[in-house]
Amino acid sequence: MKRFAAQVELIAGSGGVFEVVADGRKIFSKTAAGRFPEEGEIVKLIEEIVSEK
Repeated sequence: MKRFAAQVELIAGSGGVFEVVADGRKIFSKTAAGRFPEEGEIVKLIEEIVSEK
């Protein structure tokens, strides 16, 4: 099942940075949260953005 179209880009870096940006907005930051996202968390955050439109 296709939920939404996405363009995904991996930007290699260092220092353990893990951030997810959707529609120009940072929706998850490992640094801010102090953890990696839980299973399904990123999808839920993207769905929230899509439902706002």
